[in-house]
Amino acid sequence: MYSQPISVDGLHLLVIDDDADTRKILTILFQMEGAEILAVGSVNEALEVLSYFNPDILISDIYLSDELGYSSLTKVRNLVATQGKWIPAIALTGFASETERAYAYAIGFQMHICKPINLDELVCAVASLADCKQLV
Repeated sequence: MYSQPISVDGLHLLVIDDDADTRKILTILFQMEGAEILAVGSVNEALEVLSYFNPDILISDIYLSDELGYSSLTKVRNLVATQGKWIPAIALTGFASETERAYAYAIGFQMHICKPINLDELVCAVASLADCKQLV
């Protein structure tokens, strides 16, 4: 499936996306790759699960029904910072403009991936961020 060996086996991923189909697809994909994934539909749900789930990487849609995903990054990072942790993040969006990409990076996302999602690209991005996190 991939041109180079990558692994997300054993990673804990938190996905925030208000689209149920996207959550289901990403859950199946990453479970097949050996990751533990928790997919929620809102920022508030994400903040609730952080009391018992310790994600290695955040994957967040930008345009959520309850609020912008940009704020999800800030809220999640602030919460995990109280535990002395930092979490890398991937922005998912249907908007592919360079302005959107630049803003996502300026807010603090490490990667910006446009929808429709290329699943191979997303798995590679997660694996890449996992390697970077180990260096932090």
